[in-house]
Amino acid sequence: MNGKIGVTTENIFPVIKQFLYSDHEIFLRELVANAVDATQKMKALASSGDFQGELGDLKVEIELDEKEKVLKVIDRGIGMTEEEVDRYINQIAFSSAGEFLEKYKDQMGSIIGHFGLGFYSAFMVSKKVTIDTLSWKDGAKAVRWSCDGSPEYLMEDSDKEGRGTVITLYLDDDSAEYAAKGRIKALLEKYCKFMPVPIVFGKEQEWKDGAYHDTDKDQVINNLEPIWTRTPSDLKEEDYLNFYKALYPMHEDPLFHIHLNVDYPFTLTGVLYFPKIKERMAIEKNKIQLYCNQMFVTDHVDNIVPDFLTLLHGVIDSPDIPLNVSRSYLQSDANVKKISGYITKKVADRLEEIFKEERATFEEKWDNIKLFIEYGMLSDEKFCDRAMHFALVKNTDGKYFSLEDYKKAVEGEQTDKDKHVICLYATNADEQYPFIEAAKNKGYDVLLLDCELDSHWVNLLETKLENVRFARVDSDSTDNLIVKEEKKKPELSEDEKKALDDLFKPVLPTEFDWNVEADNLGENGEPVLITQNEFMRRYREMSAFGGGMNYFGKMPKNFTLKVNLEHPLVQKLRGEGDHDDLLHQLTDLALLANGMLKGKALADFITRSQKVVGDAFLK
Repeated sequence: MNGKIGVTTENIFPVIKQFLYSDHEIFLRELVANAVDATQKMKALASSGDFQGELGDLKVEIELDEKEKVLKVIDRGIGMTEEEVDRYINQIAFSSAGEFLEKYKDQMGSIIGHFGLGFYSAFMVSKKVTIDTLSWKDGAKAVRWSCDGSPEYLMEDSDKEGRGTVITLYLDDDSAEYAAKGRIKALLEKYCKFMPVPIVFGKEQEWKDGAYHDTDKDQVINNLEPIWTRTPSDLKEEDYLNFYKALYPMHEDPLFHIHLNVDYPFTLTGVLYFPKIKERMAIEKNKIQLYCNQMFVTDHVDNIVPDFLTLLHGVIDSPDIPLNVSRSYLQSDANVKKISGYITKKVADRLEEIFKEERATFEEKWDNIKLFIEYGMLSDEKFCDRAMHFALVKNTDGKYFSLEDYKKAVEGEQTDKDKHVICLYATNADEQYPFIEAAKNKGYDVLLLDCELDSHWVNLLETKLENVRFARVDSDSTDNLIVKEEKKKPELSEDEKKALDDLFKPVLPTEFDWNVEADNLGENGEPVLITQNEFMRRYREMSAFGGGMNYFGKMPKNFTLKVNLEHPLVQKLRGEGDHDDLLHQLTDLALLANGMLKGKALADFITRSQKVVGDAFLK
């Protein structure tokens, strides 16, 4: 029987070849998926009692003739009658999966369901395709269908024996890469390594007499029961760890895992892992693999899970996610949105569970997961609301607190005159050591916030925690960080302000903008102190890390030199005489405390210090 494929355009094959899928290698996934579907349907027929014969060896075989460039996909599934070939192959875009699922929904474990356009992906790499098929139905005759890539096809009797289907691809010259065993094996391992039916490609080999030789044992590509298809109660920690190592053989062990399993209002299974982040900015995204009924689809899940969850590793499997549609469609798809929300909730549930039941473990792992949690809180409102209950802060002594517990712990000493609890923090314990110690000497506690997102995070916390404000320890003098009563600032005339500017600005580094400001810090306070406005510095850091606010990012760094008018040395500086060495010494000490004295400036400071010590010794 000759005929023309039922399509609305003569140019269907060029369209298939160029645009059906973005990557031509997907043809093998589609053909194997169809073979697996046919096999699963056969199992369902047997389970329902509609088929009572011998099932035989239900495997899918891939055969390759490298020399002739011929590739075969062979199954012992339900096969097709001549009528079914005409309906499902000749009439493009019909699919048998829907009606089959309806009839056998109680017996089916899974149907991938792409027979139709999925089959036609074969023409992306083939100059000719044949189907030899024999239906499971009594009295069925074997059928051969062949097509050379034009809308013309040929249907005739086939000499095929035994139930099932053989699809034969005669690869075209442009697709010669798929005539190599190594390439086919790599694709099978990529797309089919967890399919629920044995996928066989050749024989296992053994090393003998200096070479590899085929054995009698089939080389099965896939693991039929991946961990996410099993019941969590049947699994041990070792099972989860071994699966992670199989997915990511070169990675460190994960911190912990989350097993996903839901069947309403959508179907979703999977296992997600929190990876150990060595360097917080060396983050690997797109390490979650998406499967559809154990068939690999993609490892780019950024439109399926919230952005912050793309930092996780693992597997998500759902038949409810459309496979070959645009990104904009994915973003608006109702099932995708529900799945995204569910995964976020499960991640929050698991984190809160560890926080409540394994607090010591949670604290031990906090430094490795804080970036992930902060990112989630900043980007997802619902996750943020949950995380407010389990997010931690760590002080410079290495002690961990929940947010609410920390507020209670410091509010006695660190509440200012306006009834705000001031949370002091450092970003570098070594560089800000003098400021940390000064705060501790006043009985204050200091947090260590050294994560890249902390500038954004403290901004968020100030909106979430009532009457709480954050201040970096070097943003002002210790007395001014937590103002407990009104303090009178020194009153200077315009001439006195100008004189102070003229005295100090010439000896300050010119690469920064400087404000010189008089203050009363007590005769035992620092004579001069360098601070940076908390608001300006925080927003500069946020801008530098991609938080918008480019106006702040482009502004030059601005510092304030606070001059303590109550200190005897400052009073001496403002008096009569030449005090050039003292001026340099005081400003250099302040610069040194802020890590701003480097290169020649540092060498000059050392030379001047030696001179001062020498002069004092001689006197």
